[in-house]
This record gives sequence, C-alpha cells and structure tokens, in this order.
Amino acid sequence: MSQVLPSSIAAELFAGRADAIADAARDLALAGWTPATSSNFSMRIDAEHAAITISGRDKGKLGRDDIMLIDMQGKAVGTDARPSAETELHTQIYRRLPQMNVVLHTHSRTQSVASRLFAKEGVVLLEGWELQKAIAGETTHEAALAIPVFPNTQHMPELVAQVDAWLDSGKPLHAYLINGHGIYTWGRDMAETRRHLEALEFLLGCELDLRRLSA
Repeated sequence: MSQVLPSSIAAELFAGRADAIADAARDLALAGWTPATSSNFSMRIDAEHAAITISGRDKGKLGRDDIMLIDMQGKAVGTDARPSAETELHTQIYRRLPQMNVVLHTHSRTQSVASRLFAKEGVVLLEGWELQKAIAGETTHEAALAIPVFPNTQHMPELVAQVDAWLDSGKPLHAYLINGHGIYTWGRDMAETRRHLEALEFLLGCELDLRRLSA
C-alpha cells in the first residue's frame, strides 16, 4: 500500500523513522519477543504525526512498506493501511509525555508470565536491583520502581483511561504491563527505549525467578 505524506513531512524523515522501527523490530523478533505477528512499534514524526507498524505484519521481516503514518488521534494519514488496534496507547504516550519519541510494545514469554503472576497485586514493585538505573531518571537501586499491571480489554478507551488515571495521580510511569498480554515502554529516542525494554525484560525475569525459588 502506498503512503502519501503531508507536504509538511519530508520523505527522508519518514523513511528514516520507518527504517529505525524495522531495524528494532527485526532484533526484537530474533529475541523471540514478537511471536505470531504480535507487538507494535512507533516513533514520533512531529507534534501531530507518528510512524507505526501496520497491523498483522511479521515483525521479523518489516520494511518501509510495513510502516504507516498516523495522526495523534490514531487515525491513518495518506494510506488505506490499518494500524494496530492498540494505536491509541501509542498516541496517548505522545500526547501525555511530549518529551517521549518512541514507544515499543512486545510480548515476550517473561513479560506475559509476569503480567499474569502480578495481575492480582496490580503492580510489579522493583526494588534493590542495580539494573533499575538503566531506566531514565532512576539513580539508585534503593528506590522502588513501580510497573503497573492493567487488566486486559479489547475496548481500548478502557485501557487508555487506566493509563490516564495513573498519570493523573502524579506517580512516575516508565512502562506498564497488560494482564496476559505484554509490556509497553517508551523513551526519548530508540536507543533509550530499547535500553528500557531490555532492562525491564531482565528485571521481570529476576522477579519471576525469586518467586519460583521462594515457593
């Protein structure tokens, strides 16, 4: 499907974002974090637009034609392609956290199991791990890093409202899990966001091991 860009967006800019998304997706697919075409990735283009993966594409084989343009309401721009059903969760981060420019959502086994295990508590509380400092703004292992676990639903406005409520409470939010689903995290650029994702994957795995060993 062809992508027609608004005159305000340079083709080179969109192509660069698409390439960065595709490169990250291939790496995450190789890690086994995007099974069965799951997961979705996006990058901000400007204040009004973002590039995002087209729904249903194999994340290990993405190219520029697998990335589309959306507005900040999650609507397709200049294409008949369909974005992920979870696009609103991406645009929400860009609207609420204007300093953030990348959102990555994956479905690793570790993330999925942790989301179920901690669903009743509603949060994974990370504390005492040195790798917490890989998350932007976290400067000590002695702090508590809360990763909320939101109930899964096919009705996106419900999930959006839950994330909004957390942000409106004033509590820090670096990532969240969705029960039986996966993780969302974000950052100021692709490198930072991938660092967050890798660190959280490791930390969630450590928490699962602790639960298993102490059972």
